Amino acid sequence: MAGGADSCFLGFDFSTQQLKVIAVDGNLEVIVQSSVQFDSELPEFRTRGGVHIHDDKLTVTSPALMFVKALDVLLEKMRNAGFDFSRVKAISGSGQQHGSVFWRKGARQTLNHLDPQKHLHLQLQECFALQDCPVWMDSSTSDQCQFLEAAVGGAQRLADITGSRAYERFTGSQIAKIYRSKPEEFSETERISLISSFASSLFLGDYAPIDFSDGSGMNLMDIFERRWSQVCLDAAAPQLAERLGDLTPSAAVLGCVSLYYTERFGFAPSCKVVAFTGDNPGSLAGMRLQEGDLAVSLGTSDTVFLWIRDPRPSTEGHIFCNPVDCGAYMALICFKNGSFPRERIRDECAGGSWERFSGALRSTPMGNHGNLGMYFDVMEITPPAAGVHRFNAEGQRVSWFEQDVEIRALLEGQFLAKRVHAEKLGYKILAGTRVLATGGASSNKDILQVFIEIYILEKMSNFLHISIYPVNTLKVNAVLFSPALEAETGASFTETLRNAPEPQLAVRPTPGAQEVYAPLMLRYAALEAQLLKDHQKSLHLL
Repeated sequence: MAGGADSCFLGFDFSTQQLKVIAVDGNLEVIVQSSVQFDSELPEFRTRGGVHIHDDKLTVTSPALMFVKALDVLLEKMRNAGFDFSRVKAISGSGQQHGSVFWRKGARQTLNHLDPQKHLHLQLQECFALQDCPVWMDSSTSDQCQFLEAAVGGAQRLADITGSRAYERFTGSQIAKIYRSKPEEFSETERISLISSFASSLFLGDYAPIDFSDGSGMNLMDIFERRWSQVCLDAAAPQLAERLGDLTPSAAVLGCVSLYYTERFGFAPSCKVVAFTGDNPGSLAGMRLQEGDLAVSLGTSDTVFLWIRDPRPSTEGHIFCNPVDCGAYMALICFKNGSFPRERIRDECAGGSWERFSGALRSTPMGNHGNLGMYFDVMEITPPAAGVHRFNAEGQRVSWFEQDVEIRALLEGQFLAKRVHAEKLGYKILAGTRVLATGGASSNKDILQVFIEIYILEKMSNFLHISIYPVNTLKVNAVLFSPALEAETGASFTETLRNAPEPQLAVRPTPGAQEVYAPLMLRYAALEAQLLKDHQKSLHLL
């Protein structure tokens, strides 16, 4: 076993609805899991789904102190269950991306001198300039987004610098809103942390730097220079650089746990704290993507993760610094219309049966005789469109398809969109490319068959794999493994993961798919572009 027979590593996930921890040994075997559910176990904070949704239905926040108390409760649970903290060689983890914590002046002194006889939440309850911190679900900063884009020269220019156009949930716009709407609280702020660096700070007993990967989701960092962009900082708030502090590689060892943890819980003084990162970068690491790989999560929303070397930032999707390889990048594209349209079409066209749904896919040909569909039950993110749009082989709009045609049109439309927009961000199929799938729909091999045939258009022997691990579990693990095990044993991230079971082969591309889907992808891109053009024209007529 790497790291010694008794050593282990802790990974924490500060997510929206819970704080989770897993302990793993050097062979990546999970030996302990535990969690704290915010709503049910910390009812005094009165959250629903871990958040407070404000009266405007746009502002969404979470209590900063709730995360601290959750850590208190979780560590006490582990101690009461007999967990031996002295075995822990390193700590790391992930946090919900984009959320921010505003530390009050003097908080650093408190962190530096924590009393091991007292709970953390009792000592830190006066340490936050904002009691409730903005989180990723917030969409109240449209004005700040417009201002930020205008300040740097437009949405595409902002994407060229930071990897994304301005998004309401991104931290830069959230900071700008706080600066303008709560000037007293902002002036009292000594440090602004992301949820991930906030978590690291709790273990360090000092302010932890923001890592490159999570910092990419702020609209404030130059992702190519890996430093703060001064023009973006100036557009958000004054004296922001000193409030944000330094940036650090996602695999950096930040130091050792503070005396608080050694004296209260028995951690070894040598236990290392490795930079925490965001949940999306953590998922890329946790699914063990390599250069040229793609991962897709087919759930309520569909999310595509890409490992890329030469990114092309766009006003669609996001480019983040890669958490595993400092010279690489990751792209992320989120599609709102995932499982809901699939379930609706299943109910309408297959009598609610996934078996009949799959039978329709098997009985219809690749390319669906040229019939194409776009199914946006709710306003989509990528592309920004709504409604159901059907086109026959001649490119003419039609009002309906036969049931089997409708089922294939739905899936081919969803997956063609993912391929089109992935290529816009710089995704390229390479020799040895793997596609890994997770999420509810990934258990259906007929759905995966359509996906792989659209994604692997080149003539090479690529296979679609389905991950046998939940993303959330590996998300907490893998970001930890790279620096923690390397620091402990000298094993690299890749070497460490050789011990982990490989994903299971699910389906292979069908011969001839390229000839069918390459021209269909061009047709889909042209129809989508025309749809957006018509939508913009209709808005101008209103």
